[in-house]
Amino acid sequence: MFRSCFHRWISAVGTSLSVCSLLGTVLFCQVVAESAEPGLVEEKPAEGRFVKTPHGYMVPYRQQIPGTEQSFQMVPIPGGSFLLGSPANEADREPDEGPQVEVTIAPFWMSQYEVTWGEYQAFMALYAQLKQIQGLRYSLSDPAEATKIQKQLQALGATDLLKHLQRMPEDVDAITAPTELYEPDITYEYGSDAKQPAVTMTQYAAKQYSKWISKLTGLFYALPSEAEWEYAARAGSKTAYHFGDDSNQLGDYAWYADNADSQLHQVGTKNPNRWGLYDMYGNVAEWVLDGYDSEGFAPGGKIRWSTEVFPRVIRGGSWESTAEACRSAARLASDDESWKEEDPNLPKSPWWLTTDPARGIGFRLVRPLIPPTGDEKQKYWEIDAEEIGWDVEDRLDEGRGVKDNIHPALPKVLQQLKKIAQ
Repeated sequence: MFRSCFHRWISAVGTSLSVCSLLGTVLFCQVVAESAEPGLVEEKPAEGRFVKTPHGYMVPYRQQIPGTEQSFQMVPIPGGSFLLGSPANEADREPDEGPQVEVTIAPFWMSQYEVTWGEYQAFMALYAQLKQIQGLRYSLSDPAEATKIQKQLQALGATDLLKHLQRMPEDVDAITAPTELYEPDITYEYGSDAKQPAVTMTQYAAKQYSKWISKLTGLFYALPSEAEWEYAARAGSKTAYHFGDDSNQLGDYAWYADNADSQLHQVGTKNPNRWGLYDMYGNVAEWVLDGYDSEGFAPGGKIRWSTEVFPRVIRGGSWESTAEACRSAARLASDDESWKEEDPNLPKSPWWLTTDPARGIGFRLVRPLIPPTGDEKQKYWEIDAEEIGWDVEDRLDEGRGVKDNIHPALPKVLQQLKKIAQ
């Protein structure tokens, strides 16, 4: 009986997809057992890259995305000091790349590759999944119906789902999932291969992705700061590129305007820098946390937290960029107004950009050795501009958005959701 009611509810909310198809690629597999602190070992490794710290040796590790077949590789980045920005005598230098600021960076891990479509589409699948949970939770608001449904869920062994339904979304644990693409053909014009980098998401959506990963794994993941990004791209160098000043060598390390053949490429198909990071130049440009200021950097290279929707900073250049736009110090300022020009929604989507150069913009993640705590942690994930908050709330009120809690038990919740619909 419950399965029948559940199927009628799915029909009522107007979706033609079954729970099974919605969960399609989201397979529920065992997380690979790792140490209490993935990427941190007590003994010095006999081989491979590592970073010595007072807390142990940082080593590369693979992070499984719980409840999916997707994973990503994290590599250790040593702490140190460097000059953020470019020197006044660097060829092709732009005024916003200085004056240079000395910055001290604490050790962190960075994802070896840009976030791929395979990884990001697992995040995108949440919209339909959480919509179904939202509708089921609404059914529980009727006391008589709630008692009946609770008994039926318990009888089916769906106790994790029941616990999740009884817990209303809370800001500290909740995310707003990205809506489905309005025009997939536009976003995927250059490909949607699982190993190609994901593109066209807003900075807000990228931050919500990092919160999703963090809440699922219990580890802290975030976008890099502008200083962290440049420090990692330079990999100890002081030249225009991590390999030197000669742009003729760029083709060995990057897909850019001269060799990309006007298309996006799979991640990791060029050479890495000396710290093991691929595609820091070209392929897709990458979001960082900072707000953009044409006058240069914040004092001490600290994160420039912004309360404006744009401009925000993007680094690295894309497959459409010239060689000079791929330099380690090169910066791009976002322009959400023009980058959403082809978005037919009013208000414009808080999750998606539609207009070039946005189709050449993605991101990668970092994990600091010593993560922030308390309210400081939330700054890396949450809405920081009033206008974004309004747009998200409008969509939630209209039923075009969904907000729900993310926690390590969520894969079991979704597995049980799939089971009761069968």
